[in-house]
Amino acid sequence: MSHKLPLQPNPPVMPSDASIYVAGHRGMVGSAIVRTLRDEGYTNLLTCSSAELDLRNQAAVLRFFADNRPEYIFLAAARVGGIIANSTRKGEFIYDNLMIQTNIIHSACTHCASRLLFLGSTCIYPKNAPQPIREEYLLTGSLEPTNDAYAIAKIAGIAQCRSYNEQYGTRFLSAMPNNLYGPHDNFDLTSSHVLPALIRKFHEAKEAGADTVTVWGSGTPLREFMHVDDLAAASLFLMNLPDDSYSSLLAYAPAPALINVGSGQEISIFDLAGLIKDIVGFDGDIVFDASKPDGTPRKLADSSRLHSLGWRHLVDLEEGVRNAYIWFKENCRGIH
Repeated sequence: MSHKLPLQPNPPVMPSDASIYVAGHRGMVGSAIVRTLRDEGYTNLLTCSSAELDLRNQAAVLRFFADNRPEYIFLAAARVGGIIANSTRKGEFIYDNLMIQTNIIHSACTHCASRLLFLGSTCIYPKNAPQPIREEYLLTGSLEPTNDAYAIAKIAGIAQCRSYNEQYGTRFLSAMPNNLYGPHDNFDLTSSHVLPALIRKFHEAKEAGADTVTVWGSGTPLREFMHVDDLAAASLFLMNLPDDSYSSLLAYAPAPALINVGSGQEISIFDLAGLIKDIVGFDGDIVFDASKPDGTPRKLADSSRLHSLGWRHLVDLEEGVRNAYIWFKENCRGIH
């Protein structure tokens, strides 16, 4: 799938030969950012696998920054998962995410990086936040308990970026996308998010000739979905904002250095299941198991600040799901 990027700031802030570190380049988000950077002519990309660099190891991360001196950092590395993983592996989620982001943000400050974009999730906002969710709703209510450990880690990362900007004059921005999907997604049924899990469930039910597919929850929650290529485009757009626009985001009150990245493509889980059923070509019935948790009732991000800067998503939900299903069939044969 190929889309021209939305209008980019002109001239771009990042030179084509700038030293750019993409943390988490093998994940869904990081790999999309790498593809987008390469498509846009950036040639000096720094990447390291987890086997080469344990981002939870502060000394190792500091050495990496000392040796490579990246000027721009896209912080996409994270421990992520769906409702099952978030609710059953909370210790792992809070520890790994706190360590990863703390080490990278601190090292970027220590070695005078020009800009850093910290990528999180709109699960940082209160469970019952007014809709659509504005950036200033952060810390105004209780979190969704099934993913509070992950959310608290991400909130700490936002606070760290803000604190370093205030004390050390860094230029670190936090961007919060809503539910993402696309190539290199996680399709494991015990740790994935709802959209890839449903793609796999319906595909396997079709292959097995099953009569039904069971979906967790009542089907009533509303979710906003965005293709990961759109997030990658938005990330590059934000990193390349002119100094005055970028500075206004860092100083914006009452939510400094924080911006939502959303598509506005909201759909109920009931309708999402129906859409994926049709795309996969499953002929059976859908059964909703209301004994399982629904999670947050609604989670629609207010992305008006980003839109006012000139960015819009490009990938329609149905087109994106078709693309994701094609990628799944081509790359996920025999997964467990």
